Amino acid sequence: MVTESPFVLVDIRKYDGSLSARWTAIRLGEDEHGVWLGTAQGVPVSSAMGGWTSRFAYVMLVPRGEWWTATFCVDPGPEMYCDVCTVPEWNADGTVLRMVDLDLDVVRPRGGKARIEDEDEFTKHRVRYGYPDSVIGKAQRTCEWLMEAGRCGGDGVDPFASAYRYWLGLIG
Repeated sequence: MVTESPFVLVDIRKYDGSLSARWTAIRLGEDEHGVWLGTAQGVPVSSAMGGWTSRFAYVMLVPRGEWWTATFCVDPGPEMYCDVCTVPEWNADGTVLRMVDLDLDVVRPRGGKARIEDEDEFTKHRVRYGYPDSVIGKAQRTCEWLMEAGRCGGDGVDPFASAYRYWLGLIG
């Protein structure tokens, strides 16, 4: 991936192609976990349901070849918010990032235990959008892995235990 611009358009879709969320982030860098993007508080976000601004600053990890992304927020946001999605794909020059949101989220509040969110949405959308069995299985396995890897108190594994703190320090 070659890029001269530090700006990345993050374009997340639902399985039917409708817009889930779109915003511009800043490429912070890369490490063994993947590409790290930063988003300041107040950045405009658009979606099919309207728009809003980011409530707090955060960094987003885009791992290589995985069915998830992870967001780590400054206080008072959740410590960790992982989206189960199709493998994120970059355009040729690395300025656009696209993925399909598969509804399941693993959220860890600051100092709390990880929990799964939006299982009801996943159940509804897998029927409405006709998720193939292979996508359903991969999404469920990914969600289970994220629950284990993102455990509270540093008992999980990096990048969920502490690696994100360096990147969050660049924007927080």
